[in-house]
Amino acid sequence: MTRTRLVSTVAVAATAALALAACGGGGSTGGTGGFADCATEPLTCNSVPADQLQQGGQVTYALEKNIPNWNITSSEGNVFDTATALKGLLPHTFFTAPNLESTLNTDLLVSAEQTGTNPQVITYKIKPEAVWDDGTPITADDFIYNWKAQNGRDCPTCEPGDDAGWSQIGSVVGSDNGKTVTVTFAETFTDWKSPWASGAPIYPAHIAAQHGDLNTPDGIKAAFDYFANTVPTFSGGPYKIESWQDNVALTLVPNEKWYGATKPKLDRLVFRVITDATQEPIALQNNEVQVIYPQPQVDLVQQVSQIPGVQQTQGLGLTWEHFDLNLQNPALSDKALRQALFTAVNVPDLIGKTVGQFNSDVKPLLNHNFMPQQAGYTDVISATGQGSGDVEKAKQILTTAGYTGVGTALVAPNGQAVPELRVRYTVGNAIRQSQSELFAQYAKQLGVNVTVQPTDSLGATLTSGDYDVIVYAWVASPFPFGGAQQNWQTGGGGNYGKYSNQQVDDLIRQAGSSTDVEAARVHLNEANRIMVEDAYVLPLYQKPTLIAARENIGNVRNNSSLDGPAYNVAEWGIKAG
Repeated sequence: MTRTRLVSTVAVAATAALALAACGGGGSTGGTGGFADCATEPLTCNSVPADQLQQGGQVTYALEKNIPNWNITSSEGNVFDTATALKGLLPHTFFTAPNLESTLNTDLLVSAEQTGTNPQVITYKIKPEAVWDDGTPITADDFIYNWKAQNGRDCPTCEPGDDAGWSQIGSVVGSDNGKTVTVTFAETFTDWKSPWASGAPIYPAHIAAQHGDLNTPDGIKAAFDYFANTVPTFSGGPYKIESWQDNVALTLVPNEKWYGATKPKLDRLVFRVITDATQEPIALQNNEVQVIYPQPQVDLVQQVSQIPGVQQTQGLGLTWEHFDLNLQNPALSDKALRQALFTAVNVPDLIGKTVGQFNSDVKPLLNHNFMPQQAGYTDVISATGQGSGDVEKAKQILTTAGYTGVGTALVAPNGQAVPELRVRYTVGNAIRQSQSELFAQYAKQLGVNVTVQPTDSLGATLTSGDYDVIVYAWVASPFPFGGAQQNWQTGGGGNYGKYSNQQVDDLIRQAGSSTDVEAARVHLNEANRIMVEDAYVLPLYQKPTLIAARENIGNVRNNSSLDGPAYNVAEWGIKAG
């Protein structure tokens, strides 16, 4: 299963690209201080042995969003920042390491193995010492509750962030006092490691049972909503919550019942809410926070580089930027117009005028489901000319399809003028201001007028379909097959533009229900090639991630995935001396 996290979007004035260009900005992506070798040693950069960390102290991390919903397995609570803040509380079976590989959580599990193929059976062995902070053992009951809440059958109204994988599971059974969990899939699922992994972590069944009957849909929904609306009073991780001040800060302290091998060194770990990214470098310079993980902008990167005693690095991982078209718009229901618009978009030019100013490693992304670091990545886009900025080819596509007024005022083959389109964005991201305005410029060359229009709620805009074109990013896990079900299949939870192609649905279904991963990759790339021709989403580039931290903070490092830097919070600490 791939849990995607929406990343805020923006677009606005015609001068945005020029303003960015005027800022200049270096192309270096090399890290500084302890981050200097993160590009080559992603798992160990900025490592500090436990005996070289002081006992005690406080580290404060800047959180870019408030936390209105505490259930990150729900569609509304499925927010990257919330998951970051709760990483130290919620147990999980697998996590994504900084090398972008799925990694067994050996704090929770002895093992997790596929023990049968027909049907597919997965056996999890939970450590005997794994307990919630009230002393209740972590058992198969916890696995069963979380499966019921997300499989779409036991709780039809729960609205999980994604049901890929969960819906294919036929049964979950406990044995050995609940410490062995046997999962039998009714339909084979390629990404079997994704259920109960860090993208969809484990909430406690015994707490759920206090708030609803876990054998009825209404009872499961009541528990699901309780977790959404209530600040967690439980923990199965290295930290637990001491206090929460809405829109101010979440304060964590060590969980004395933590069963993991690495015991927290810090007295407190604070997630301070700073929703204005421009204030993050200031807070870092003033030592009000010691770690920031903002969306990089030209000015912000330059500011951080000038702060004494701060180390920083950028990474390219599983976050990727894209333009989406809303296929419910009658004009955009025509494939020829969509193909022409995407062909007119000049992705190298767009990169050069935005993120390329501070990261020379960013290149056009040429696949819809695989990133360059992943097996399966292949160029399925270049041959079509999409993203090339070939305006003449784009015009020819339109002329061949029967459009008139090409390059001036575009008229569809039915004689109707192509209406003005809207690009939607959320305010506050200068990079996407440029990208959206550039899209309007590219489209204008075809005779299509595009205006930009703000939204203060990306999620609401996407789910309501109140856009014609939109720019944002997905943050993915290392499970591409479940993610494809969510993003591209007819009716998928991330398929906001209402794309539907039966052949694509079939190929994604084959890819997601295979025990042969290489064959699954072939199927998914076949689907990718069809999706390129259908011109629904245009991948742009892997979105750089930026982490900056005080030089005295040890074991904090970049992780360009759903897990983010907080994947190893138990190891964080302040250097001794």
